[in-house]
Amino acid sequence: MDFANLKAFISVAEQGSFSAASEILFLTQPAISKRIATLEQELDVELFDRIGRHVTLTEAGKALLPRAQKILLEVEDSRRAIKNLSEEVSGLLSIGTSHHIGLHRLPPVLRAFTRDYPEVELDIHFMDSEEACRAVEHGELEMGIVTLPLQHSVKLQTRLIWPDPMSVIVGKAHPLYKSKQLTLKQLAEHKAVLPARGTFTREIIEQAFDQQHIKVNISLSSNYLETIKMLVSVGLGWSVLPDSMLDKDIRAIPTQRLKLKRELGIVTHSARTLSNAAQVMQHILQASVT
Repeated sequence: MDFANLKAFISVAEQGSFSAASEILFLTQPAISKRIATLEQELDVELFDRIGRHVTLTEAGKALLPRAQKILLEVEDSRRAIKNLSEEVSGLLSIGTSHHIGLHRLPPVLRAFTRDYPEVELDIHFMDSEEACRAVEHGELEMGIVTLPLQHSVKLQTRLIWPDPMSVIVGKAHPLYKSKQLTLKQLAEHKAVLPARGTFTREIIEQAFDQQHIKVNISLSSNYLETIKMLVSVGLGWSVLPDSMLDKDIRAIPTQRLKLKRELGIVTHSARTLSNAAQVMQHILQASVT
């Protein structure tokens, strides 16, 4: 069974179309179709139901998908383990990270890494932390530098790098700006601008309010903390942001029974061998806070 055919199959299954898979794999659509047809002939089954431009997995395709993903992961893991024997730090290092971490935490780390290891090709993807964790879990990325998930996954290994305390913040035009201290109930009477639903940061905030049985009045949301900071600074609501983002345009207000923090760090697959490049990146990240 050809690994390239399996890779094409996985891509079509995940994207739901041949054209999208061809863009991701940098192949023509006829080349993708040929690889799928060859795989179907080898297995003597149809792997996709083709309805117009959209494709869905058949029962045989659904059975093959997790096995194909596992095969390719094991092949890649074997290649990495063998290459590591040379102790050479080179090759491709695929990383997923959030825009916030990329802007505020990574620049000195990347500067040191690229200076000392120019033979490594960095493949950096900016995405939500949740998406990066899924990509690491599925073997699409070797490492995530992200907000660490609240729920433990047996497939992921996490390592704390930066504790990230957070505070309730308001802009100068907000009616709570001059408050010396707030309660959660007082906050709930005003509109909030929070991270998007489903993000780890939003989960942290919601858990704190849910424990007190208080519902947050959410008017706006965004996946980008820099956007939230701007919206708060012009008076569109209060929010919760990392203390590292505080400046003259916003103010942190002490809030009773509310101690919030995120944990930022590294996520890798618990069953995969890390490349030499990934191991070095981990060391540089850890050294950046010592």
